[in-house]
Amino acid sequence: MLSVAVLISGTGSNLRALLEAASEPGFPARIVAVGADRDAAGLAHAEEFGIPTFTVPYRDHPSREAWGAALAEELRRIGADLIVLSGLMRLLPSALVDEFAPRMINTHPAFLPEFPGAHGVRDALAAGVEETGASVIIVDNGVDSGPILAQERVPVLPGDDEAALHERIKPVERRLLIDVVRGIAAGEIDLENPSR
Repeated sequence: MLSVAVLISGTGSNLRALLEAASEPGFPARIVAVGADRDAAGLAHAEEFGIPTFTVPYRDHPSREAWGAALAEELRRIGADLIVLSGLMRLLPSALVDEFAPRMINTHPAFLPEFPGAHGVRDALAAGVEETGASVIIVDNGVDSGPILAQERVPVLPGDDEAALHERIKPVERRLLIDVVRGIAAGEIDLENPSR
């Protein structure tokens, strides 16, 4: 059984979907802890499912590196097989990434390498493209530049604003994340040698 730690910053909608999937009989992974870089609303989802939570507040540390060291200490203590960044709106220090790579994955609301960064949905709209997408990647030291594990296109519809487009991307993102976690747990996805 694959053990998973999830890191969030916000409401945790992807986390909720993963918690629901992991509670289904036969799902080959279990969530063992949920952490956040602030007092995130999404921690309530973990508590509802009886999953331990922790917080490593960014503001309590003098630098990104010091925060990363404290977060790494928590992740070591938990000892999960896989770490899922699920809306963690914080660039991780390279020392933390180097320690846990490639066992750390992230979702992104764009068809990478198109529109990396914090505003993937807004950037897709600004570019006037007819389609964008969702991706699940291995975290590396770049910005949304790690190996792609799964992705799917999502059309941009006439009249879309950022909120409407993002709401259509989210279900695809959730499904891809669940499929990737299942695939890693089942040995169908090899993080050491991803196919792309």
